[in-house]
Amino acid sequence: MRGIRVLKAVSSAVRLNILSALFDHGPLSYTELMSLLKMNPSRDAGRFAYHLKFLLKAGLIEADVESKKYRLTDLGKMVIDVAEEIEKRSLRAQRILVRTSRFTLEEFDATKIANSLIKEAGVPPELAQKIAKEAEKRLLKARTRYLTAPLIREVVNGILIEKGLEEHRHKLTRLGMPVHDVSAYLLKGKASVDASSVCEEFGRNVLEEYTLLNVLPRDIADAYLSGEIHLHGLGSWVLKPREVIHDLRFFIKNGLSPSPANISQPFIKPPRSLNSALNLTFNALLQASKETDGTQVLEYFNVFLAPFLKGLDTVTIKEVLKLFIISVSHHLNASINLELTVPKFLADKPAVGSAGGCYGDFLDESQLLASLVLDVFEEESLEKPLLNPRLIVKIRPETLTNDKAANILVKAHFLASEGGIPYFANLLDGDEQFSVFSSSGGILKADFKEDWEIDTVRTGILGLVTVNLPRMAYECGGDKEKLLALLRERLEMAARALEIKHKALKQRGKVFLPFLTHSVNGDQYFRVESAAHLINLVGLKEASEAISGKNLYEDESPQRLASEIVEKVLEFMPKSGRRERRLLPSAMPCTDASQRLAKQDIERFGVARVRFLGTREKPHYSAYSQINLQNWENQLRILAVEKELYAPLIGGNLTILELGEVAYTPETLFSLTRKLVESYKLKFFTYNRNLTYCSQCRKTWFGTLQKCPMCGSVGTLTVFTRFQ
Repeated sequence: MRGIRVLKAVSSAVRLNILSALFDHGPLSYTELMSLLKMNPSRDAGRFAYHLKFLLKAGLIEADVESKKYRLTDLGKMVIDVAEEIEKRSLRAQRILVRTSRFTLEEFDATKIANSLIKEAGVPPELAQKIAKEAEKRLLKARTRYLTAPLIREVVNGILIEKGLEEHRHKLTRLGMPVHDVSAYLLKGKASVDASSVCEEFGRNVLEEYTLLNVLPRDIADAYLSGEIHLHGLGSWVLKPREVIHDLRFFIKNGLSPSPANISQPFIKPPRSLNSALNLTFNALLQASKETDGTQVLEYFNVFLAPFLKGLDTVTIKEVLKLFIISVSHHLNASINLELTVPKFLADKPAVGSAGGCYGDFLDESQLLASLVLDVFEEESLEKPLLNPRLIVKIRPETLTNDKAANILVKAHFLASEGGIPYFANLLDGDEQFSVFSSSGGILKADFKEDWEIDTVRTGILGLVTVNLPRMAYECGGDKEKLLALLRERLEMAARALEIKHKALKQRGKVFLPFLTHSVNGDQYFRVESAAHLINLVGLKEASEAISGKNLYEDESPQRLASEIVEKVLEFMPKSGRRERRLLPSAMPCTDASQRLAKQDIERFGVARVRFLGTREKPHYSAYSQINLQNWENQLRILAVEKELYAPLIGGNLTILELGEVAYTPETLFSLTRKLVESYKLKFFTYNRNLTYCSQCRKTWFGTLQKCPMCGSVGTLTVFTRFQ
């Protein structure tokens, strides 16, 4: 009887193992089968042939003459299914429940594993069934009371790795944080972090994993993880632009529609007063902050709002401004930049608002508004420095010849001497008059479409990728040509990562960026196509010194190498007029990136080999020019070298002038500023000093203090450091 023959065939463990091997691996040759069963060809050949012949007679396997391989018959597959069901029933002492990602308890079902493999990882159905059965077998043997979806996924991923199915495993990887990491984050709790920030942090971690696993090509993701490059804002890489430069005229003319996420909000009509104009501005910033990863710049802030000052007294203007600035400081976590200037090229432009006329008709009001903004900052910073919003003061040719403008600059330098608050932009050269600056160090010129309104407002910085130059120096082993080849490879990866971000924002902008992409009469607010793709260089000094073995500021050899690196970067960038994308080089402050990359290099190459700034515990690479004013004469050489190296990086570069703990008068700093912009042609800079604030005394001190000089308290101190 055939049934008895089949039962006899599977009564042997060897024969059952042969069937299982054919089920798991498909058709196999005589030699392959013996190898899988770990049988010795010379010692076990007779025994193995006997079992193989038994299975053939029972009709459980058949031989393929052409391929000379054995395969399962339909009856053989049925026997395997029955054997596995018997094994499952013997192991299943009780129902096994699964905690699913939908927060439900369900009975374990292997078909769900197979379906997940087919749907999520693209595994062929037959292979998916085999993997599901193997996973089920292993999980049942564990004899656990209940399973979790992540545990099942880990077991399945382990099987995929064993079978060499790495691409399928990559697609099936689960996103999330380990329980330990979540617990540690919640337990350490910072006083300055609220519940909403915690949720945002966890969400950002998931999106970072998703971007690395499912958005970026493997080589770019690996380069990020290994410290070759750094993608800023990885958690929002496919969701938000990095920086936005606003044009208040758009909102003053059209008003402000309610947020798509809260349509119950009222429509804000075009303003007719300064108070309503500032209220509209604040609401625009608030909506844009949800769709921007970093800085927002209010370009021509005092110019575009000047028409609303007509007929108002100074006290009223100041009170309204104060309320706006305090609201921005308290309610917007993102960096907000207020730009103060009076440009000639706007003089004949029609003023948007109810007052009519041209902006040139409101010169006095523009200057008054700039002056009062500085007054508010001075008053609000008497006890504690007001570091947001940040001020950018543009110095134009007419600024230095107009008495009112000069007085405004003196006020700005008072803030600089006390807390290093304003940033100064040099627009003395004629071709710079349209340039826009960000406190991040970013610079946009009117050199993309040759139209200042298209190139510099209602656009911004799409994304920023930092390239680790010292890593290339350590990898090339002193070979300059190899270093330059690595440089091009990393620049190409950075450009591809930015292009991926550009396409994602174009495709998903209407969904995830409803405010920035909303249109009026077909005119979209944020111009994605004009946004800059920045490739940021970190560690230029350390890289050139690592190759040459000499000091950058004392020897021409590292200077020549650094210049050659910058030249190669510029060669990689598309030339003006032939650019499809606005790909620009930069050297901007990037504390997180410079620290992360330096730490990873130390871990990989050793602290003795890596050149870095800071301490062993807090190392970082150079990312901008930093000049100490207390050693000015010696610093001039450093300033000259770095200006020559960084000036060609037109996407952004910032010089930081350290005041230390020395007191300076506003007039002294103003005199130095004139020298910096007129003689040294410095483009963008800020004065900086570390400050310590005592909440008990309500007083701010110069420098980083461990104890309050007035009350002796330690626990009431807060140190303000803008740059590491």
